[in-house]
Amino acid sequence: MTSQYVPDFSRLSVAVVGDLIADRYLACEPKGLSREAPVMVLRHVSERVGAGGAANVARNARALGAKVALLGCTGRDAPGREILTLLDNEGIDVTGVQTVPGWTTPTKTRVIAAEARRFPQQVLRLDQDPAGPADREARLRAIEALRAGVARFDLVLVSDYEYGMVSMELARCASEIAAAGKIVVLDPRRKLEGFRGLTSITPNLGELAALSRVAPEELTQVASLGRAAAGLASAARFVLVTRGNLGMALFATDGSANPACVPASGSGNVTDVSGAGDTAAAVFALAIAAGAQPERAMELANVASGVVVMESGAVPCSLAALRAAVSENAVTQARSSVQA
Repeated sequence: MTSQYVPDFSRLSVAVVGDLIADRYLACEPKGLSREAPVMVLRHVSERVGAGGAANVARNARALGAKVALLGCTGRDAPGREILTLLDNEGIDVTGVQTVPGWTTPTKTRVIAAEARRFPQQVLRLDQDPAGPADREARLRAIEALRAGVARFDLVLVSDYEYGMVSMELARCASEIAAAGKIVVLDPRRKLEGFRGLTSITPNLGELAALSRVAPEELTQVASLGRAAAGLASAARFVLVTRGNLGMALFATDGSANPACVPASGSGNVTDVSGAGDTAAAVFALAIAAGAQPERAMELANVASGVVVMESGAVPCSLAALRAAVSENAVTQARSSVQA
């Protein structure tokens, strides 16, 4: 396997289940200071709708060429219709998404502003959250759709954004699927109750701290990360920790392999970290399902995350972009070796 190797994802069939989020982006330009309060006035220029949470994980898997089915819930409202239309247009199977009357689709509105010829920056985020999880019967229908169709999937990806889709019922279902030999990867938040024997979990540093019940500042060294990962052995065989500008670290929870670390990928200044964790989870899981070793899967996830943080908003990493970035990294490493 060369350093430029990128697996063929086109033969994979992937189920993504979790919390769907509507991302709305308002592009603005500064107008001046308000006379009414000490705040900036922005002029609305344009807006667009994106897909976050599990929907962004699904978009990343689809952008890499895999066949993707998405399962979860949206409200029977405008944001829900908009993200389902977006996903359907991209070739993602959304028949397993339950539309729930009276429930609010989680929506994050980001205000992006910039003067002419300057790069836009996020200046405000407004979240519209539902009062609680979607109707339990709707969530159970999505889980049953996953269980009924699991034979056709090579991989199950679970994305938890704490809007209620990732429940004990889903944890039991995912654990049963993993026990049957399927690859199951969870991108968690703060809870792992009910999850057993998964292929991997992919927390960021703060999430690992919450899962391990330690302070984040106690997880600054690889050794301390490894101890935290070992404590999650019942939940998963591998823990991939995304560490922001420190890169990523991979641990086998049973200690059967040495820890592996990579520095953050990408060149230039980070523009927006929104959705980078979704990209990392999707690429890591797909690479494993395509036959890559876990360490190589981490390297690919790291490169893909380096691609998307250079973009404004949560965007998927395409297969072409991943291949180009992998090739660029290989050239950079070769030059460094020659200079050394």
